[in-house]
Amino acid sequence: MITLRDFVESDAKQLVAILNDMDVTQYLSTKIPSPYSYEDAQWWINEGSQSQLIKAVIFNDKLIGCVSVHPGEFEFDRSGELGYWLAKEYWRQGITVKAASMLLETVFSKTTIARVFAYVCEDNPASMKVLQRLGFEQDAVLKNAMFKKGHLFNAHLFSLLKPKN
Repeated sequence: MITLRDFVESDAKQLVAILNDMDVTQYLSTKIPSPYSYEDAQWWINEGSQSQLIKAVIFNDKLIGCVSVHPGEFEFDRSGELGYWLAKEYWRQGITVKAASMLLETVFSKTTIARVFAYVCEDNPASMKVLQRLGFEQDAVLKNAMFKKGHLFNAHLFSLLKPKN
């Protein structure tokens, strides 16, 4: 069973294990430290994840990932950026789609966010499929917009609009 909850102190060891897997972090923001330490996990639990729209993904009572929407600011305050990561052993089981769907339901019913978007590196087709399964549509391809590990990559921009009632 998949549930979402806030991060808690007992998640630290699992956070360190998951976020030191280069397969998991290769497409994540470079603001995530590498290597990822116990102190990094403590900061995340106590400060970094303290938003109602950042949730731990729990499967059978075990932390296996994270899903979040970061609200925009000023004239972009009705938009939010979706982010997610999942421990490798749980990939391709529909868990990310389910967890993101749960969070998106909250975002669209409990906030003023009307548009959620996500950027995906061009060589991450699995993440593009996740977004498409969630109903996101591709808005654009931003040429050479991402710089990681000494290379420029195109960024695919996807978005999902709040359903009309």
